[in-house]
Amino acid sequence: MTLAPDQSARVTDPAVTASVRDAVSEPSPRGIAAAVNRLIRADRLKVGVRLPTVRDLAAELGVSPATVSEAWQALSAVGAIESRGRAGTFVRSSAEPSRPVRYLSVGMAPSVGGLDLSTSMPDPALLPSLDSCLRSVTWTALQWTTSYLDDPVIPELQAKFLETWPYRPERMVTVDGALDGLSRVIDQVVSIGDRVVVEDPGFPALLDLLDSRGAEIIPVEMDGQGILPEALARALAGEPVATFLHSRAQNPTGAALTEGRRSQLAAVLSASRAVVVEADHSGMIAQAPEISLGSELPDRTVHVRSYSKSHGPDLRLAALSGPAHIVDPLMARRMLGPGWTSRILQSLLLALLDDPEAQECVARARSIYRDRREMLSGLLEKHGLHVHPGDGVNLWVGVEDERSALLTLAAAGIRVAPGSPFSVKPRGVAHVRVTSALMPDDADEQAIIAGHIAVAARVTPSPRGGVS
Repeated sequence: MTLAPDQSARVTDPAVTASVRDAVSEPSPRGIAAAVNRLIRADRLKVGVRLPTVRDLAAELGVSPATVSEAWQALSAVGAIESRGRAGTFVRSSAEPSRPVRYLSVGMAPSVGGLDLSTSMPDPALLPSLDSCLRSVTWTALQWTTSYLDDPVIPELQAKFLETWPYRPERMVTVDGALDGLSRVIDQVVSIGDRVVVEDPGFPALLDLLDSRGAEIIPVEMDGQGILPEALARALAGEPVATFLHSRAQNPTGAALTEGRRSQLAAVLSASRAVVVEADHSGMIAQAPEISLGSELPDRTVHVRSYSKSHGPDLRLAALSGPAHIVDPLMARRMLGPGWTSRILQSLLLALLDDPEAQECVARARSIYRDRREMLSGLLEKHGLHVHPGDGVNLWVGVEDERSALLTLAAAGIRVAPGSPFSVKPRGVAHVRVTSALMPDDADEQAIIAGHIAVAARVTPSPRGGVS
């Protein structure tokens, strides 16, 4: 039976309550949310239908009102339902897909025609040339695909990955970039209403993915070595299904795991069942060694390494490893979509990883990115602004007021990313993210830019809404 809205009704149709009650097989927040979500997707609950109150449904199911409330919150987070105050809770239109609000907001800084330090992109001038490697990818090498059911990763490329992988994984595949890998893992391990642990500040696109999945995000504090063990222990009390972290060059802070911190986190995680999902966005241009919890928790660690910043964003390539019980269903589902990552692009990456000139170019880029990051951090320190240099391509700069800092820098012809999209919860100190990888190498220009950033960091809003 399809249940349509009665616009004049001020109470829930008893048939709606009965339909929801009968659909719930597991009277937990996750089970209730999943049941209602299925009814909506099956079009058995029409847009505009008034749902039972928290207390009424709790009584029908024999659970506490808090249980139903948590389910309603999860459904609201993914846009499936909406509260209209005293009028009640209603099925919401799902015609428009949820937008990556946080991720898009990173690019919402005032546009300028000068220097753009907002993108977290590599310097194009420091990427290895594709010319010689493209020529080396012969016609024979392009004949990798003989069947739609071929192995999705070129064996020679997998062997090359394993030469530098931080642990020996059970499965390894290629995906279309780190974010594609994260998205596919989330589809496998996270369901609506599930709790997940993330770093705070965290990667906006990851937070958007988790929001769109209907997950309850538990933020945890971090320092220069990553997630704090005591904060993780508190978060695990909520029985999350997964913990998401960066193995090095965390975006935006540049934090990097150490062996000591890895062991501490592994000890804390050993008492839980949470899957560990590690992202290594900077890959081969990061200075810190690649350290993975997979060396201590291989049966539930997924590790993703991107080659975008080292070899080119348009290659759209990342390597993903993990246990068979996660990777096998992930790849089985992928067969019903793109199937595999282009073996032509895989062949090109293999050639780049083998090419001495490309190897030298990546090593040079890694050194230059380190120099630019440490240079900008040191110049800001001279202005009395302490910024941890971290690792990777970004600096996380504390400011008095985010909007004032963005406007002040825009007036100087400098664009940086706002910090608020990275924050899971309100922070005591506002921040902006500066892509140090795109800084010029001229010492005078560097000093001028650092001066503008230091001034912008101290600007506060004026009573009239401007900056002072």
